[in-house]
Amino acid sequence: MKPIELARKLAALNQAEEARSAYALAIHQGEDPAGVLEAALYILQTGGDYKISYTCFRDLYNQGHFREDILPLMTGAFYEPNVKELRGRYERNCKLLKKYPYLFRKDFLPFDELPICFFPYDEAGYVPFYPAEERFGEYMNFKNPVVSRSFFHDLEKPILASDVYSQYELEYLRDNVRRSDLIGRENHVYLHYADWGTFCAHLQCLNLRPLLEEEKLVFLIEDELAQYPIDFKARFGIDYSQYALKPVGVREINRLIWHTQLSSHNGGDFFNEIFDDHPNLLVLPSLMMKDVMSQVQDIQAIMDKAQNLKEALRCFHSWAPETVEELYRMKHRTVKDIMVGAYLHTDMAVSGLDRASRIAPAVFFQPHFENIVYSMQADERGNAVLEAENLEEIHQSPIFQNFKYIKTFTPLRRFTTSHAATVRFMNWYANAAKNRGESCKDGEWTVVTDAISERIFNRSFMVDPEDRLYKDSILVRFEDGKLNPKATFSVLADFLDLPYTESMTYCSEGGKHDPNPGGDYAVGFDPSTVYRTYDDFANDTERYFIEYFLRDAYAYYGYDFHYYDGAPVDEERVKELIAGFTTMNRYMRNTWKNIYELAKISMNGEPVGEDVVKELQESMLDGQMELFNQKRLANTRILLNGLRFVNRNGQPLRMMRKLEPDPALLEQPLYH
Repeated sequence: MKPIELARKLAALNQAEEARSAYALAIHQGEDPAGVLEAALYILQTGGDYKISYTCFRDLYNQGHFREDILPLMTGAFYEPNVKELRGRYERNCKLLKKYPYLFRKDFLPFDELPICFFPYDEAGYVPFYPAEERFGEYMNFKNPVVSRSFFHDLEKPILASDVYSQYELEYLRDNVRRSDLIGRENHVYLHYADWGTFCAHLQCLNLRPLLEEEKLVFLIEDELAQYPIDFKARFGIDYSQYALKPVGVREINRLIWHTQLSSHNGGDFFNEIFDDHPNLLVLPSLMMKDVMSQVQDIQAIMDKAQNLKEALRCFHSWAPETVEELYRMKHRTVKDIMVGAYLHTDMAVSGLDRASRIAPAVFFQPHFENIVYSMQADERGNAVLEAENLEEIHQSPIFQNFKYIKTFTPLRRFTTSHAATVRFMNWYANAAKNRGESCKDGEWTVVTDAISERIFNRSFMVDPEDRLYKDSILVRFEDGKLNPKATFSVLADFLDLPYTESMTYCSEGGKHDPNPGGDYAVGFDPSTVYRTYDDFANDTERYFIEYFLRDAYAYYGYDFHYYDGAPVDEERVKELIAGFTTMNRYMRNTWKNIYELAKISMNGEPVGEDVVKELQESMLDGQMELFNQKRLANTRILLNGLRFVNRNGQPLRMMRKLEPDPALLEQPLYH
């Protein structure tokens, strides 16, 4: 029985919930237009998910089906209940703009003659309807927290942007472009709109009041673009050159560039060194997240205890006095404010800062953890649900919660290379700790952990669509940055809305070029670390296993397989592969052995002989390694059901968008 036939029978039996499910399935399976209309009407009329009906009506109308029925239906159901609010917002915005000095056209259209009707879809957005064209457009969320273009790629002249209709982006421009009187030169934001009617229509959905208060925006309509940039002294009698340059205030800094730590030994330091010394960034190297929070809390406590400004200035005598005063007098001071103040007073963070720039600097932040470890469990449908304590700490951090504008980028290095480098470091660190007599630190043993399992569970490159921190994110391959730096970093600068400057053509730390020379550290753009395989720390079986269970990421991010041969893998094959983890197990076993050698073994309270101790230690090590193998197999059984990953609410995770280097600037072929 076809789903729509089942739906009709269920509807006839007044089993509305079951009927709605069957009708939704009929829509999903591609029912004919009449069937889709029937299903959409039933779902709407019986209190189902109106979005299903709404989308069906829109699509049917655009396809030319049942237009004489659908438009009145949608107008009555979705537009008319909200038209009073739309009209009121339009009229308020028109009233404000009629008084605004930097909009030079005032012939606003009557509301009923606007060329676009906005049909509310949900609390966040609308679907536009174009009466003259008899079509619906795509969904628009005016508050979507994404900066969709590069506004600041060229700061030689005042900012000029065309047809900006995003409330979020308009506020972003207001909040990040410094006022003309603060930098002593003309620095308005020029907004050009190609069509007056379209501009008027969008006033139904925008809230202009907070955007106009500082008179920072200049609106240019149609051919008024020829006026850019305006000589404010000649036209309005305002000479901004009479104002002295003011230091950047703590609350002028509103945007965060989050450089995420996808995993250990993933090329993060290289990216930090590229962005160091940038004139529009406050940059520090990787910082341990726990140390950042501890220092911020200490500063907050000292500031709170200061009895007066004089005492606060004495406590922070090395800071700029204007920063201390701003923080001390600040109402509702936040952790973000304290962090920004700390960055502003740190010489390394401001080493390249252009204090006369048109825009306020962004904070460049790479919070670091000793390792990113995921746990995994299967939901009732067999999908993998992943959780990482470190990422939860990020989400709960008031630092991230208090920044209004966040751009996120994630470096990625070939998984098998990053894995082997991680094992090498773990082994060195565990043995160094043993030599220092520090086999236990902070209550945790210093050992080589099961880095293979940690690697295949770590899917920090997959994005939760409900996660605000990844709404505006991109992934950048380490190999592209090393082999094609200009092609890669010029595009990354555009994504992060930064000018691509000379500072991004070299590696530095605190302004010092090519830091950390010597040893096996690949200085600057030396590509040697692209091709290293660290064969002493991973064997081919282990790398085969990693490539197989990350095969979707290899395909999406453009890495060829070097070890996995494309053959099917079942549970028996997994058991064979796990048995071949000889390199991984050797390093794990050796460092666990360090721990068992410290264990004091006795029988009936009496010491036992050395031979017995060694035999017991080996037995304990055998048991420990067998537990690891059992856990490996249990976890991979989940992944053998398919590489399907969801968030806690069951919504699928998606791959983070990959940055594509500018093909015109490629110096070498793309890495595979």
